[in-house]
Amino acid sequence: MKSYKARGIVLHTVRYGENSMVVFMLTDMLGRQSYIVQGVRGGKSRGNKTALFQPMFLLGFEGYESPRMQMHRMREPRVEVPLMSVPFDVRKSTISLFMAEVLYRFVKETEPDSPLFDFVWNSVGALDSMREGIANFHLWFMVMLSSHLGFYPGNEYVAGSWFDIQNGIFTPVMPSHRLMLGREDTALLADIMETRPEELGGIKLSRERRSSFLEAMLLYFGYHLDSMNNIRSVQILREVF
Repeated sequence: MKSYKARGIVLHTVRYGENSMVVFMLTDMLGRQSYIVQGVRGGKSRGNKTALFQPMFLLGFEGYESPRMQMHRMREPRVEVPLMSVPFDVRKSTISLFMAEVLYRFVKETEPDSPLFDFVWNSVGALDSMREGIANFHLWFMVMLSSHLGFYPGNEYVAGSWFDIQNGIFTPVMPSHRLMLGREDTALLADIMETRPEELGGIKLSRERRSSFLEAMLLYFGYHLDSMNNIRSVQILREVF
């Protein structure tokens, strides 16, 4: 059995047997992986162990792999970076749930991807420290995540353009296929591309505009990843924001 030390970001958990769970994680060493974690349910330590595996928690652990095991095992999981506000702020915890679901559904690679891992890890830290613009963070996250998944907008925005979802470019001519963002959402996309997390408070959006842009980004992701998965946490986002 081979062991390794790794960092990981919790994406999803599933109960396994009476006192174990399967934890799906984005790791620095092995990309997306699933782990059997034993002894987390039942007994005196139940609360302490299950609390580690909340969506987007940043963990360190020792992993084990063997040709005879379908999933890796995990030992000594611990919080690598304590989150000071995400677990206690309903706005941030809702966004972290959405981030985890998007990554769980769209990131499938089991090979290390340091730029992607670092982006997600640092994004959690940015969300945790935010004071303004929290309601726009998930929009920023989607836009920037597209660059790590291979379909970030391929050219510069010009005022009055549309965004061609099919070809991933800004265009001054309305695409004949009509798979596009309207001019208002296109201008917002261009603004977000030029915005850092700490500047998101400067983008003022109504609930309707925020929801419309999120739907457009999910359509963009679905087209380029050949997947139209229903993101369940979107409904919660709509209620909170």
